[in-house]
Amino acid sequence: MHGRLKVRTSEEEAARKKKEQDLKVKAYRAAMGRIQQKRISNELDQEMMTLSGQVLARIPDVYTLWNIRKECLLELTSSLEDEEKQAIFDKDLGFAEQCLMVNPKSYGAWHHRCWVLENSPTPNWMKEVQLCTKYLKLDERNFHCWDYRRFVVKKAEITSEKEFEFCTEKIKHNFSNYSSWHYRSKLLPILHPHPTVKSRPISEEILKEELELVLTAAFTDPNDSSAWFYQRWLLGYSQPDLDIAAFRISKDKAVIAFTKAVNLMEAKNCSLSTLDWKSATGEVYDNTWVVNGDSLLQNFNRDSMISLDYNDKTYTLELSQNEDFLFGIKCPRFEYEFGAGVLDTLKTQLDSCNELLEYEPDSKWTLLTASLLMRAVDRKGYHEKSLEFLKKLQNIDSNRKVTIKIWLLNGTLRKSWRNLLRIKKFQ
Repeated sequence: MHGRLKVRTSEEEAARKKKEQDLKVKAYRAAMGRIQQKRISNELDQEMMTLSGQVLARIPDVYTLWNIRKECLLELTSSLEDEEKQAIFDKDLGFAEQCLMVNPKSYGAWHHRCWVLENSPTPNWMKEVQLCTKYLKLDERNFHCWDYRRFVVKKAEITSEKEFEFCTEKIKHNFSNYSSWHYRSKLLPILHPHPTVKSRPISEEILKEELELVLTAAFTDPNDSSAWFYQRWLLGYSQPDLDIAAFRISKDKAVIAFTKAVNLMEAKNCSLSTLDWKSATGEVYDNTWVVNGDSLLQNFNRDSMISLDYNDKTYTLELSQNEDFLFGIKCPRFEYEFGAGVLDTLKTQLDSCNELLEYEPDSKWTLLTASLLMRAVDRKGYHEKSLEFLKKLQNIDSNRKVTIKIWLLNGTLRKSWRNLLRIKKFQ
């Protein structure tokens, strides 16, 4: 009828979209073809910048084009004075920001900004901090922006105190913000380190305050995982630091285990370098490395300690021996020991978890947290109850059965480990 907008049928709409898509693909292929020709000819000129810009403006995730732009920028600015060079770099920063408006989580665009700023004669780091603040107002959970913020904050020499305030503000605005909780866990050990125990990330007083904050966040939305993960870090259940966990060598086999996966081939000053180590799984990085052969123990230097340097840090392990083998093992840390003030807070939180479970008995994060709190409060007294909660959790959370099984084994291992320590050769 006249005066009414025609509504396309689903077939017409699909045909129209396909035609548009075909045109875009054709244009993309033409642009990429021309770019490849110029790249082969090493024509790193303004036309290359224009062509790459046309593609990236619509598809910011073509990482190859960002690298080509880097080459072009170096070529185009190689003979310029700093002022002229800075103007070109600033223009490209503006272009990268346009691309972030298309996709605020573009790895290529964020990484390109890092490169441009590091190669600029006079980078404005404070402006970049303000840009991060702007983007985190739009999406406070954009972890690409959080990573970039940590980079520019360091360059701008923003204090950890200021960043902690910013982090706290973001958490209070939205508790469901894993990136902000994670950043908080990086700032606290700098601002409030434990005065005596280096293995403890923060002081007991601050720990108590953080536990109270995270409980409020967790109970605001019990099904959100971000606050629960932060609580696990506070309780000492995060991933262990890299270390040598165990070593054993006999006449025909040697085994070394680490707390995290490593590439043993990258180790330096290694007292084990005479052995032909192989990854237990065949991967480049592995927790366990093995050697099979003859007369291994006979040819091994029977020192009382093994040592190696990895990623600029030295790791050692004391050894014991008998007639048949040399061995060493470090007692794993299953959790921290807490002071009276923190223990009172943990007991209160455990009571709160139990109350919440009365209303939501199948809340997986509450079940897990209650189990971990039991171990922190009294691991012996709550051993069976903690395992009971984990077994229930295993039935509820089918997607994490393997992980929960590991936690169950961890609980059993703790008990077995205490028995092993009573054996003289492990003391």
